Amino acid sequence: TTRTRAATFALAAAVACNQGLEPALAPTSCPQGFVGVCGTVSFVGQVPESTAKLFVVAFDTFPKSQNDLFKFKPQPSPPNLPLGGPPFFYTLLLPPGRYEWVLAVWQKQGTLSPANADSLLRETGFYSDKGDTTGHGSGIVIVNPGTGTDSIDFVVDFNTMHRVCFYFPPCP
Repeated sequence: TTRTRAATFALAAAVACNQGLEPALAPTSCPQGFVGVCGTVSFVGQVPESTAKLFVVAFDTFPKSQNDLFKFKPQPSPPNLPLGGPPFFYTLLLPPGRYEWVLAVWQKQGTLSPANADSLLRETGFYSDKGDTTGHGSGIVIVNPGTGTDSIDFVVDFNTMHRVCFYFPPCP
């Protein structure tokens, strides 16, 4: 009958699509063969109008001085994050090693230099492991050769951005 043929066609079409009409799921783990860190960044607050960009960086050791802030990885230019919106899965290509600080950095419009870092850069969020009690998120992250380190998740909070001098007082 026509009804049976229509039902059979609908069933065959549904099986043939193999979820092809559904939206693609966002990745939740590092891609195969990727070396670095991966995770999800969530956003809180409004993006400031003076925003130039937002990016993720990592430090082998927590910076000891303002000059150490320019010893981040990856060099020379880290990948940008979206400026707010829904949670975003990011990947940060890093060489194998131990990292003490993985964070999101907001940059204000302007030409960045070590002399004006305190006026143009803000820490907007960082990875912190469950046992971390520091105020700067020294969640130790290990990147092993040949693989990515998953679940390095954190929140970018545009309402609570910290100046460089927050970590290296005094603030002017």
